[in-house]
Order: sequence, then structure tokens, then C-alpha cells
Amino acid sequence: MSAYEADIQKSELKRVLGKWSLTAIGIGAIIGGGIFVLTGTGAYYNAGPALALSFVIAGIACVFAALCYAEFASILPVEGSAYAYAYGTVGEIFAWIIGWGLILEYAMGSMTVAVSWSGYFGKLLKMFGLHLPYWMTTDPGTANKAFGEATKQIAEGKLPADKLLGFHETINNFNAAPEILDFKLFLNLPALLIVLFVIWILLRGTKGAAKANNFIVILKVSAIIFVIIAGLFFIDTANWSPFIPEATTITENGVTHNAYGVAGIVAGASAIFFAYVGFDAVSTQAGEAINPKKDVPFAIITSLVICTILYILVSLVLTGMMHYTDFNPLGKYPDAIKAPVAYAFDIAGQAWAGYIITVAATVGLISVLMVMIMGQSRIFLGMSKDGLIPATFSKVNPTSGVPRKNLMILGAVIAIVASLTPINELAHMTSFGTLFAFTMVCVAVWVLRVKEPNLVRSFRVPALPVIACLGIAINVYLIFNLSIEAQKYSFGWLIIGFIIYFLYSKRNSKLQNGAYGETFKAEQKPLEDIDINIDNKE
Repeated sequence: MSAYEADIQKSELKRVLGKWSLTAIGIGAIIGGGIFVLTGTGAYYNAGPALALSFVIAGIACVFAALCYAEFASILPVEGSAYAYAYGTVGEIFAWIIGWGLILEYAMGSMTVAVSWSGYFGKLLKMFGLHLPYWMTTDPGTANKAFGEATKQIAEGKLPADKLLGFHETINNFNAAPEILDFKLFLNLPALLIVLFVIWILLRGTKGAAKANNFIVILKVSAIIFVIIAGLFFIDTANWSPFIPEATTITENGVTHNAYGVAGIVAGASAIFFAYVGFDAVSTQAGEAINPKKDVPFAIITSLVICTILYILVSLVLTGMMHYTDFNPLGKYPDAIKAPVAYAFDIAGQAWAGYIITVAATVGLISVLMVMIMGQSRIFLGMSKDGLIPATFSKVNPTSGVPRKNLMILGAVIAIVASLTPINELAHMTSFGTLFAFTMVCVAVWVLRVKEPNLVRSFRVPALPVIACLGIAINVYLIFNLSIEAQKYSFGWLIIGFIIYFLYSKRNSKLQNGAYGETFKAEQKPLEDIDINIDNKE
């Protein structure tokens, strides 16, 4: 703990973020394309009109972890998020596991958002009559898989005319791709370019990135408020009856699962849970907060509350505009589930609203990507300072106040993988890293309360044993309810992490080699002096 206090004193990061900029970072990470997509899938497959209750339950579940995050942020206002909290309380090996999981969460999340942005951008261009070539918007894995499936289906014959036409179009698109050394060239160019654009913004400094994020957050929150207010005029209250549909089963492609009823509401909460997890990104920016002990807890709780209210209102408006059964991908409106909000306005005869929603989603995803890459780089910064990953990730540029090499390496990896890999197939792996981090934060804050009861805490979790136990129980339950594929991939990721830790990280750890005294001997002022000085300046 004393080492962290000294680290905060000598940090090279610039403290430029106020409480509302931090809150905007949380909102920027939480509200993305999901609010325009998850509402349709949650309504049809899980809860019906009672999806609003699913959002309430998911929000409450997140609050348990958010409160624990807030207490930690008031004690250890450093970059690194849950990784740093675990390092300061339950030890290096647990911190490494969390850090390794967060690498998975943020990296996979960034790549998935980049690919999603590419899809929205293509849709936006089509609205204005512009079309990018197939080979320029599709990764090699997806293109080859689609070509193989189309060839197979045509060879087997007996296809309806519309499907036959679609498969021929896929084959023609594949054949039209340019070749390099007898290899067809496929590249998701928009995904690559948006990552490079975001890295360019981040390299200019956190203050400028925060201003850009604030603008985008205002834009997309305004769009959501527009959806809520405009949608009120097209609500048919009959679509809310019954509000909690009777429990039943849905069979699709030979797979049957339970839906609706109370169980459906709970299942819906699990399905949409990860729409909320962006508040973790606020804690990764604590090293750049002006008054971290007060502002980071405020931003974590405020961003979560604001987003929960918006999610509930959007779900109520959407299920009021369209009957929940109309989101059936095999029904009357097969595309409604892909863009439910835009489709609801189309059916209401207000197609113009789709333009606003598509623009908001396209621009809004940029802030999600920005916050996720920013958070990833700060976690790398914290792990590098501790010697667990190479030192190049901890070098901060004195002019811009950001880890430039860190960001450039991250940007290159994310851009290349997002443009060349069918990353959506692995996106569900992000769930494990998030849930594991939430669980460990709930454990660690309780451990610290017992070990160091006299530490100054500007924010304290009320009824901590109850809150921590509920947070641990919910997150562990959700971990065990992840898909078998997600559990297998995540277990494999953990095995790789343990190998790296024992082959490299443990040998180079400053804690293991007694180097903390050298690293932090320069300044040993009490951490409270920082807040006093900041308050005087303000």
C-alpha cells in the first residue's frame, strides 16, 4: 500500500480529468451499439415486455461490484483498475490472473467494437448510395467460410430462388477480390482505419481524448433521449399485455430453450449484463483524475445509474412500439432483431429516424473503442511498473502525458487482428475476464477492510459483508452459466497466463526481487497531501 502511495506521488501521467469527464468516460464505455441491439434479442428470446425488469436486475447486480470498485478507488486512485486493487491486497499471483483476464476483456472488446463499427459504417454509407467492395470489408476467415458454404449449398441443389441468388452473389464477390501471389486479398479496412484514428486521438493526450469523448457522449445520449421521446408517440399499450408473458419454449434451428416468465426475466438479466460493465474503465483512469479519491467513486456510481435509467426507458419504448414476438428472426420481420430500434421506427412509418439512429450508433461506437483502448493501455502501464510485462509499456511521454509506445503497440495489434480475424466468434470470451475481475474486487475490498480498518476511505461500501457476498455470488453464478465454448477458451487463456507468469513475470517482478524500495524511495509524503493540494488549487 505504501508503495502505491509513493507511486501516485511520482506518476508522470497528467491529472486532467474532472468528475464529469470521468462520468462521461463511464457512459462512453457502457452505452454503445448494444443498446440498439440487445433490446431486441432480450425481448424476443428472454423476457418480452418485462425486459425492463431484466435491466433493473442487471443494474442492481452491477451495483454490488461498482460499490466495491468505488471504495477501492477512494483508497488506491491508481491506473490498473481491478489489477491494482488485487495487487495491493490479496497478492501478486491473484493480481496477475485478474490482469491477464482484463487483457482478454479489453483487447477482445476493442477488436469486437472495431468490427461492429465497420458494420454500422457500411450501413451508413449504403443509406447515401455508397458501397465498399466486399473484399475491403470482410476478413479472410469469414470470406473463405462463406465461399465454402455457398459452393456446398449450390452443389447440393434444391434451393429457393432467393437463397440461390444470394449464394451466387457470395461466390461472385469472392472471385472479384484481388489476388497477391495466388492468395485472395480480404481485409476489413474500416475496422483497421477506425482503430488507427482512435490511437491518433489518444496519442495527442488524455485531455484532448476526454473532450472528444465528451462530445460523442453528448451526441449519443441525445440520440437515445430522442428515441425515448419520439417513440412515446407510437407506443401501443396493447403490446405490453401481458407484461410478463407466460413461460414457454422457443425452438430455432433444432435448438430449444426456455423463455419468458420469471425465469425469462432472470435469463434476460444474464444476457444483457455485459451492457453495463464499462464502469470498470473509469477506474483505469484514476491516475489521470484531478481529485481521484472523490471523483472516481462519483463517476462510477453516476455513470451506472444514468445508463440503467436510459436502458430501462429504451426497452419500455421499444416493446411498446413493436410486439416482442415481432423480433422473431424467422417471422414477419426477420431483420428486426439486428437493428430493433431503427426497425421499430420503420414499421411506424418514420424511416427518417433510422438515419439518426444509425449515425448515433456509428459515432457512438468510436467513444466505446476509445475508452476501451485507453483502459487497456493503463492496465498495461500498471502491470509494466510492477515488472510483470516488459518495461516499454510503462514509459510515459513527458509532453503528452500518455504512454505512447504502449498505445502504438496496442493499436497495431488491435488493428491488424480486427481487420484479418473473424473476431466476433471469440467475443464471448470477454465475459469471463469481466466476471472474474468483479468477483476478485468484491473479495479484495472485504480483505482490505479487515486487514487495514483504519485506512482513510472517502467512500465506504455500506453493509460491506452483505454487498460483497451478493457481488461474489452473482458473478460466480454467471461464470458457471457461460457457454461451454466460453469456459473452454477462458480456461485455455488462463493456462497460457500461468505459463507466462512463471517463465517471465515472476522472474522480473519488482515485488519478488525486492525492487519496490528503489522504485518508490524518492517520495514518501502521505497520500492525503495530494488531495489537500488539489483542493487548494481548485
